[in-house]
Amino acid sequence: MTRRQIAFFTFMLALLGAGWGLTQPLTKIAVSTGYGHFGLIFWQLVLGVVVLGPLCAFRRKPLPFTLRHLRLYLVIAIVGTLLANSASYMAAVHLPSGVLSLLLSMVPIFAFPIALSLGLDRFSLRRFAGLLMGLLGVVIILLPSVEFSMNLPVFWVGVALLSGLCYAVEGNYVARWGTEGLDALQVLLGASLVGAVLGLPLALVSGQFIDPRLPLDTAQWALVASSVIHVLVYAGYVWLVGQAGPVFAVQVSYLVTAFGLIWAKLILAEAYAPSLWLALLAMFVGMYLVQPRPKAALAGDTPIGDAAR
Repeated sequence: MTRRQIAFFTFMLALLGAGWGLTQPLTKIAVSTGYGHFGLIFWQLVLGVVVLGPLCAFRRKPLPFTLRHLRLYLVIAIVGTLLANSASYMAAVHLPSGVLSLLLSMVPIFAFPIALSLGLDRFSLRRFAGLLMGLLGVVIILLPSVEFSMNLPVFWVGVALLSGLCYAVEGNYVARWGTEGLDALQVLLGASLVGAVLGLPLALVSGQFIDPRLPLDTAQWALVASSVIHVLVYAGYVWLVGQAGPVFAVQVSYLVTAFGLIWAKLILAEAYAPSLWLALLAMFVGMYLVQPRPKAALAGDTPIGDAAR
């Protein structure tokens, strides 16, 4: 790559990280008025279909609905959206937005042991050290010292970590069994359609269905903005992978976490104890050490379902 290309791709990387990071405080705003997670997820998926449908049609990428494709959509919808986003939305009620951004950086760290169990990777001391550094970051966040820690509820930190674990499982599923010949945007559209079909009865039965009557309130606008940003940013990420390669593109993981903290401070005026910055350092070191091999980079670090959030 030329210097001009490197500068341009670096700018795009920062833009994608800023966009993805912005969705964390928007998520916090979306749950601020008491909306339930199933209602939020349903409309999130509907908005994803509205944006992705025309995009795939413009690219002349039809969506197949064979049994094997439906199985793929179902796995991505359940693991990467319904389960992961339920955990994320529920945790967002009880945790600061910046902490949610920090805990999401555990995705590539969780992905490593799962990849080992599936035979997708080989054990290495370097990557094992990265796993330990990530866990150290979580421990630092939960330190019991009143003067040093943020006194976060341990249970809800665990729920937030479940979201990252789901994304790691989803990414390894894609790496192990593939996407049945579809590109990432097609898979995301199919998963959004299937997820919406599953999510509607869950929202209705749980009493969490949201009636989006105009004018939309602040929480509903936050959901709309978050959903649209995620789809557009993920489309940009897929483009960047094709232009600059997966190893370069997955560095967006660092920027998503960093921008998530910055946006939370600017939009929500969040303040953090010194322990969070130590945890951030530990997790960044962990993310660096567990970076996957080039051929596994796309599936391991940025799971398809994450874009549906």
